[in-house]
Parts: sequence; structure tokens; C-alpha cells
Amino acid sequence: MLGEKIGEEKGKVTLQRVLASAGGGPRMETTFEATGSILGVGHKTTGTYASEMRPDGTLYGEGQGITMNSEGGGMTWVGSGVGTIKKDGSVSYRGAVYYQTSVAKWTRLNGTAVVYEHDVDAQGNARSQLWEWK
Repeated sequence: MLGEKIGEEKGKVTLQRVLASAGGGPRMETTFEATGSILGVGHKTTGTYASEMRPDGTLYGEGQGITMNSEGGGMTWVGSGVGTIKKDGSVSYRGAVYYQTSVAKWTRLNGTAVVYEHDVDAQGNARSQLWEWK
């Protein structure tokens, strides 16, 4: 069951590059930086994901990153999702991310799947929303 909204962040794509693809479709690596709040704690996230276009035109991506909080702690994450490219060049992903941390205010995330919406406009502005999945 979808639980409470636990966070939101906004940021910017900082780097993109084309990668070789084992599956035959185009593959793109994207790095982004974002700031926001998770469980009421301010943070900065740096992440990289690689997406490959599938035969039906949708995207499948996997990524990882580091989230540092405003109180001096941090957590790592891995995730995956599916996406679509819109006619205006924006991209929209939906998926799940898994965190690992020893920060007391975030430890409940260690055993939780967090589902997300991650949208990037044609200018590289990114916005993510996070919900706890129970």
C-alpha cells in the first residue's frame, strides 16, 4: 500500500553522455544534483542513472547516488524505473529506490521501498517526489 509522502526535491541535470549498449537500443547516462527534504530533514542528492530505450520507445533505467543531510549525515541509494520521453523533450520516470543509512532520522528507510516520480523538463530541470511503500 502506498504510504505517506516522505520527500520532495528539485535540481538540475549536470551531465549526460551516450554509452555503449549491450541490448542494441540507445543508452544514456545522466547525472543530477538536487536539494529538498526527506522525512523533514533538508538534504542534497547527487545521483547518476543509465537508461536504455526499449523497442516500444519506453525507457528502463537504473541508478545510484548519495544523499547528504543538512545535519551532517548521509545515506546511499540504488533504484530503478521506467520512463517515457515526451514530444517536448521532457522525460518522466516512475520507479522505486532503496536507501541505506545509519542517520537516526532516516533509518526507517533501510527496510522500505520508496516509490518515486522523477520528471526532467527539456531544459534539464528535475523534480522528484517520494512516497513510502508499505
